[in-house]
Amino acid sequence: MLNRRHIRVKVMQSIYAMHQNNSDNLDKEEKFLFQSIENIQDLYLIMLSALVEIRKSEEDFIDKSSKKHLATKEERNPNTKFIKNQVLELLEENNSLSIALEDRKITNWKNNDDYILLLLEEIKNSELYKKYMQTTVNDFEEDKQFVVDIFSEIIAPNEKLYDYLEDNKLTWVDDIPLVNTMIQKQLKQIKSADDTSFFVPRLYKDSDDKEFVKNLFRKTVLNNNELAKEFMDKTPNWDADRIAEIDTIILKMAICEFLKFPSIPVKVTINEYLELAKEYSTPKSSIFINGILDNLVKEYQKENKLIKTGRGLM
Repeated sequence: MLNRRHIRVKVMQSIYAMHQNNSDNLDKEEKFLFQSIENIQDLYLIMLSALVEIRKSEEDFIDKSSKKHLATKEERNPNTKFIKNQVLELLEENNSLSIALEDRKITNWKNNDDYILLLLEEIKNSELYKKYMQTTVNDFEEDKQFVVDIFSEIIAPNEKLYDYLEDNKLTWVDDIPLVNTMIQKQLKQIKSADDTSFFVPRLYKDSDDKEFVKNLFRKTVLNNNELAKEFMDKTPNWDADRIAEIDTIILKMAICEFLKFPSIPVKVTINEYLELAKEYSTPKSSIFINGILDNLVKEYQKENKLIKTGRGLM
């Protein structure tokens, strides 16, 4: 689920938090970093299980409506296309999802079913739903496209749901796009109503990625002063106090990758941190950071300080 860019974001945020809190407890901060990453899995499960709970809620509503003493003709013979949506049923019956929800003790929607009812109402009031419910027959491709659409256009961008998630865990703010993109991708990849290949993805692609989190965090923090010296004399027109704090962190992390991560290509490092600067710092930060990194690379190459292993890593 995690990609290297998001790992860099989480490390950057943890280092920034350390600076803001004037903390020097490396073990404590590292533990918080890994916990914030573990929480991404919970966010994924919460968002995906919302689809399951929405279907259950509508099924319960239809059942209760049909049993009313003065039930209407429509209530006694409802259109059950939505609750028989083959993708929603597949998710509800999926072992991987059920086991993960139980293991991680995800019970958010049982305690906050008002959000499920709110999302269900928005879905039922949408043109997507009205168009989908014009027939009573379930077609797999139509079912799948409908679920992809309601997730992308109604659930993922819902502001009240976003506020709930932000209040639940502040670290989720930057994780929500990553998780929603993953869920959309997985929904689109479901091949049939009996597709058994759907699974809850691993948090880390492999052990190298988990090790990368620890190494990038520790090597940047433990070599803080050494890394700062690498660029401070390269900014004669900038007083240290005038450089945005997030920019100094981005520069230190990038330089750390240059000097202490021989398997990461220089171009990858530069591109990744320029993107971080554009997203998390000032409008001019990426230009400023690009200039410094470009000059440093030229200097390191001249002094043979840039040792990269593998083909095409320069």
